[in-house]
Amino acid sequence: MLRGTGLQEADLPVLSVYPESWQWQEHDIYPLPKHDEKSYTLAAHWVNASDIDIVSLQHEFGIFGGVAGEWIVRFLDALKKPVVTTFHTVFQEETLPYTPVQRTIAQRSDGIIVMNRLAIRYVSDLFNIPQKKIFYIPHGAPEPLRTSHQRLKQKWGVEGRKVLLTFGLLSPGKGIEYALDVLKEVSKRVPEALYLIAGQTHPEVKKREGEAYRSTLIRRVETLGLTAHVQMIDRFLSEEELTELLTISEVYISPYPGMAQITSGTLAYAVGLGRPVVATPYAYARDLLRDFPELVIPYGDTKTWAARLIELFTDDMAREALEKRILTLGRTMRWSVVGRRTEQLLARFVRQKEAMFSHG
Repeated sequence: MLRGTGLQEADLPVLSVYPESWQWQEHDIYPLPKHDEKSYTLAAHWVNASDIDIVSLQHEFGIFGGVAGEWIVRFLDALKKPVVTTFHTVFQEETLPYTPVQRTIAQRSDGIIVMNRLAIRYVSDLFNIPQKKIFYIPHGAPEPLRTSHQRLKQKWGVEGRKVLLTFGLLSPGKGIEYALDVLKEVSKRVPEALYLIAGQTHPEVKKREGEAYRSTLIRRVETLGLTAHVQMIDRFLSEEELTELLTISEVYISPYPGMAQITSGTLAYAVGLGRPVVATPYAYARDLLRDFPELVIPYGDTKTWAARLIELFTDDMAREALEKRILTLGRTMRWSVVGRRTEQLLARFVRQKEAMFSHG
């Protein structure tokens, strides 16, 4: 939420949804209990009574209570301030029960932000929203570190290795099994290859089955004879640690088997930091890497995947040239740049609202 036209951190009150217990005491944070329907209306009344000028709603399925997160509509129904909604997930086709809820949110919003240019058409067509109401702002990424690549490799104990990286909450459906099959071929040509799989198990997966999925991956690594080529980092990683891991990696891979993935924060971080990447042609990768078609390779084409990774591992000049090209794109995705663009858009809606009242 924004007061005035500045995005100074101290000026941003936050409505933070929590599922079970509230643990924060920060100033300017309004706790919104996820499973209490009445609280959504009360939260809107709180915003209406404040000096907040505009609301930035971050929408993702699973955050809000009710069927498909429908209770956030109660908040929007009672809200009297302008609202710009960022959709973190967008479906290309009608998907029940989610699409009707998201359509209502889109229609209630003054503006919509998407992080994928393909999503502009999806939102417009599916929700009957004019494209002039939809704005593309890329997913943000951190600033590069000043510490050298080699020094960080020493810190993480991977000096002398060619590092392949995947990070994020570990769960099925992210293509890790396929990446291991590709690594089997790569390791024959690049014996110093090391695949880092960083991140703790997704809490919902852990709740259902404990560490069964991670154990399955470990057994697969052993079966493929890749024990010397795979390292799992099983813990929560701070943004600084993720930035360090990306910095030490020669290549970041995003081997999703599903093609509908509309955003990927992990791929955004990698590109934002100028890292060479290889991805399957899911929706976000196709859009973000539209100028790098050689880096988007079909899922299941193990031969081409392996050849591309071997090339990036063994041809330092080609990899460094690619890094420079990707870094040019990555500079447009830094949090500071994305924050400025978001600030300008929100300020524009505030001015429009003020102009309406002054002429009313």
